[in-house]
Amino acid sequence: MKKTALVVCPGRGTYNKPELGSIYANIASSSPKIKEDLKSTLARIDAERAALGLATVTELDQAKGFKSSLHQKAEHAAALIYAAGYLDFLSIDREQFEVVAITGNSMGWYTAMACAEAWSISTATRLVTSMAQLTAGGAGAQFIYPTVDDQWRPDAQREAAVEGQLAAYPNTLMRSINYGGYAVLAGTEEACSAAVRDLPKVDERFPMVLPGHAAFHTSLMAEAAQAAQETWPIAAFQMPQTPLIDGRGYQWLTPSVDARALQQYTLGHQVTETYDFSKAIQVAVKEFAPDHIILLGPGSGLGGAVAQALIAIGWQGITDKTSFVQGQSEAMPYVLSMGLPEQRALVTAAQT
Repeated sequence: MKKTALVVCPGRGTYNKPELGSIYANIASSSPKIKEDLKSTLARIDAERAALGLATVTELDQAKGFKSSLHQKAEHAAALIYAAGYLDFLSIDREQFEVVAITGNSMGWYTAMACAEAWSISTATRLVTSMAQLTAGGAGAQFIYPTVDDQWRPDAQREAAVEGQLAAYPNTLMRSINYGGYAVLAGTEEACSAAVRDLPKVDERFPMVLPGHAAFHTSLMAEAAQAAQETWPIAAFQMPQTPLIDGRGYQWLTPSVDARALQQYTLGHQVTETYDFSKAIQVAVKEFAPDHIILLGPGSGLGGAVAQALIAIGWQGITDKTSFVQGQSEAMPYVLSMGLPEQRALVTAAQT
């Protein structure tokens, strides 16, 4: 009997030096049953990139060394994250898992749209690149700050500190992403610098400014959103084949999706308003009650935020970090990260 799965797509900043070469390596180690399909899909993504006059995903992934100036350039990083995630999605063993819903964090929404077949491979590749270019040119900055304690339980004092900074800089400092146990804040350079200075330091790391990030998911992205809507018409959107949960926790349920509304959300609200990743996860598990949550690559950084979102609602007895880690020690963990070799093997195991 198949197990049901919620699929989660990662956002910006997930393809880094440790991930260099991982796209090629994952294809090379895949079963003969799907290897040619994966190669063909990557070739199609590469062809779209080449037609845009940009480095292909293969060229970037197979570079001799990781260069921040190259690999973290917005239109390259986005393509690597999307391609790695989409190819991981195609690698899930469908004889073992039935994907019942898909969500993502921040730009992971674009990967989710591709996985749900709301865009063709051509459209997804070009749109991901286009949106990276449009938003990277935006103003402002972005930083991250924890709102949980060491056991990943909500910390009222830290949340109050965040609220205090938001109140101190109205309209110039905003919630960008609710990311599990972290508040990602964004706004003008001045407001972000002041908030980073004034927030109590945590673990000698936070608040942490995210290098190269603009004020994503805030009103400072309004021009990018307008340009995106003018560039990508409703005709580019197809009916999703799998339910999607967006950054509001709203469910796009097949086959009743309004293409115009999906276009306006994806290129409007999603770009200029808070992305509530925590709520997306919480709604998804409550509504679809998946047997497992599968986290796509690249990387394995989504696990903590997903766990923290679950802890906040006490899902299935997960009340703190300890209880989550204990559950993950089972032979088939509840949360399966395809960025971890041992868990990837469980997701793709039966493909022989």
